Amino acid sequence: MAERILVPYDRSPLAIEALELVFEEFPDATVIALYVIEVPASRWAQLVGPELQIPITERVEEYADNVLESARETVSEHGRSLETTVATGEPDHRIVATAEEEAVDLIVVGSHGQEGISRVLLGSVAEKVVRRSPVPVLVVR
Repeated sequence: MAERILVPYDRSPLAIEALELVFEEFPDATVIALYVIEVPASRWAQLVGPELQIPITERVEEYADNVLESARETVSEHGRSLETTVATGEPDHRIVATAEEEAVDLIVVGSHGQEGISRVLLGSVAEKVVRRSPVPVLVVR
């Protein structure tokens, strides 16, 4: 059974459902909610130098804190604790990197359920995470 679980969290209905599923199905696990401040790949190409830090505005940091606060409220309803973290970059890359850094056993991610041509054209964070993850991924739809 999974002891450490990562839940990418953006306050969407499926992210909330993923978090609630983790608390119902894994009562003894340590749960980490991750919010990724998305930075498009094209922005990375503009950076040079040894420090590749994207400047994040205070407003964006406050938004990330608000999103994770809503996760903490969901958790309090279940009488559980929650670790939270914020990362910056492309969501699928940051989710996989955080899973490795935090040594999680499982990633539980919500999928927006795009199908057919829209999924092919737009891509899917959940699909990319499934392909790249070094640990099992449970996709909530």
